[in-house]
Order: sequence, then structure tokens, then C-alpha cells
Amino acid sequence: MPEPDQRLFFLLQRAAHRLRVAGDRRCLAAAGITTAQLGALFAIGAGGSTQRELAEQLGQRESAVTAMVTRLVEAGLVAKQPHPREHRAVVLRLTAAGEEALARAAPAIGEFNARLLAILGEDGFRDTAEGIGKLARSEW
Repeated sequence: MPEPDQRLFFLLQRAAHRLRVAGDRRCLAAAGITTAQLGALFAIGAGGSTQRELAEQLGQRESAVTAMVTRLVEAGLVAKQPHPREHRAVVLRLTAAGEEALARAAPAIGEFNARLLAILGEDGFRDTAEGIGKLARSEW
């Protein structure tokens, strides 16, 4: 039996890059948004969010999220509303165009996941999703 590949970090990086490029291509064609923007729209669409909360959900620095939110607002996909309790904060909400972009991206993401399922098999898909979820939530 061959030894497991000891270059797991490198393989994860390579796979993530290839998946991001392929996902971006599909999402841009379907909805005019990148996968990073799609992730932000999913997070905001779940009931609104402040920029700080969005940064935490996406695992990014707040400064990086600020730039993305600016682009989403300028594209008409997200609106800023005054926060009901914190006068310096704003709540991010999806606009109708943002909701439409999510709906247009859904079939592309469904096809993407179907391709991953075909490559990994049902057990592999489930185990991979669980393992990557653990990695994403772990502290380094």
C-alpha cells in the first residue's frame, strides 16, 4: 500500500486555488460575482450582519471585508443601514439585486458540488466537508 502523501498542506493549497478559479469562473458567468463575494452574500443574507460580524464569519481581517463590502454596495448587491443600537456601526442587508445574484449563482454552485460528489463519492464528499469544516474552525 503506498504511503499517504506527506505534502497535505501543499495539496490543500493547490486544490483550493484550482477550486477557487473554477468556482469564480462559474459564479462570474452565472451571476457576475466571485466566490468570495458569494460567501459574503450568503453570510449577509442570513439575517443581516455588521462588517465586524461578517469578517468573523468569513475568517478575514475587517479591513479586507471593508473593501469587499464597498464593492458590493457599489454593485448594488448590499445596502448599509443604521445599526439600531450602535451609532457608529451599520447593518449590511442584501438588496433585491443581491438576492437575485444568490439565486442566479445557486445552480452553478449545485453543479460544482455535484462534480465534487462525482470525484469524491458520497462518503468522501461527506468526510471531506466535515474535515475541512474542522480545519476552518480550528485555532492555529
